[in-house]
Amino acid sequence: MAEKKVIRFGVIGCGLMGKEFASAAARWCHLADVNFSPRITAVCDANPAATTWFKEAVPSVEHVYTDYKELLANPEVDAVYCAVPHNLHEQLYVDIIQAGKHLLGEKPFGVDREANAAIMKAIAENPQVTVRCSSEFPFFPGAYQVAQWVREGKFGKIIEVEAGFWHSSDLDPTKPINWKRRIATNGEYGCMGDLGMHVLHLPLRFGWNPQSVRSLLSKIVDERPDGKGGSVPCETWDNAILACEVETEDQAFPMVLSMKRIAPGHANTWFIRIQGTEFSAEFTTKNPKQISSLPYTAGAAQAWHVLDAPYKSAYGTITGGIFEFGFSDSILQMWAAFCDEVANGKDGMQQPLCCATPAEAEGSHKVFTAALESKRTGQTVTVNWGE
Repeated sequence: MAEKKVIRFGVIGCGLMGKEFASAAARWCHLADVNFSPRITAVCDANPAATTWFKEAVPSVEHVYTDYKELLANPEVDAVYCAVPHNLHEQLYVDIIQAGKHLLGEKPFGVDREANAAIMKAIAENPQVTVRCSSEFPFFPGAYQVAQWVREGKFGKIIEVEAGFWHSSDLDPTKPINWKRRIATNGEYGCMGDLGMHVLHLPLRFGWNPQSVRSLLSKIVDERPDGKGGSVPCETWDNAILACEVETEDQAFPMVLSMKRIAPGHANTWFIRIQGTEFSAEFTTKNPKQISSLPYTAGAAQAWHVLDAPYKSAYGTITGGIFEFGFSDSILQMWAAFCDEVANGKDGMQQPLCCATPAEAEGSHKVFTAALESKRTGQTVTVNWGE
């Protein structure tokens, strides 16, 4: 194979997900037959202590900053992964894009519609920059297979769709408050801004844009410890259930989207279920080795088939098909898709699933804004996709 194109990365925000990216870069030899490779050359965090792990664990890091603008001025950085609180997205993402750096940013691409519009404007003014949104779950083999079935048109007429992302880490009321519980840093979206892009990634990719939304938003834990011996109010929504109507050129169907920070018994459970007149399927990370499907022909018996999903990923790996696929593998696959697009262009990618696009992130803002209006009014709200 020809020599790999090296993409030099800077990481802005050296928390949990920044470390996950660094781990994925360290595992790049796990991928087979790719002509691109990331190298993390610079890191930045306003808290100097957060960069310590990178300096110790990532030998390729040569530059460490507390001011992100210094990182953006470094000509040895081609692309940036940015993982910061939502209220910082607008300024940082715009600056990254205007600096000519490719960007993989965390969802939701702005704290609200206004912030997202500013980011979209910067993208339009810098078409040479590849910009994508982090969303790793569609790269699980089972989810990838569901997407392939949709592309093949196997489902016939869609009856209904359900997609969701649930976890239970906030069930404990003694867990100290963090930035995701404050409107100033997380925004009014609450759990929708934090979890919703994961839920909407595939439906929006399939062209299943909700035309209307009726929302049920819940605040379950009213206050949390402030870490100083007192308690403070939790300002954002813990759980969200969105009942949507989808209309495409040839059909209409209901779609339920759910985002839950408090779902007892669930630890990062992502799922999608599609029921159709000719074929139905579902996949959940609760059972990551399994995928369920139900083919149907008129008058025939109806029976679900549950199969082990082999380790068959978007990008080939050294792992044999008999082994299990996990979260760190999905992160690696997502990063491969981003680097593939940066190195080879969208038309030259080795497989069809690119990372979540800015347009899809913008679509999620339209849905979340409608959901907030629905909560305020108690009404079903139309989503305007023509704006």
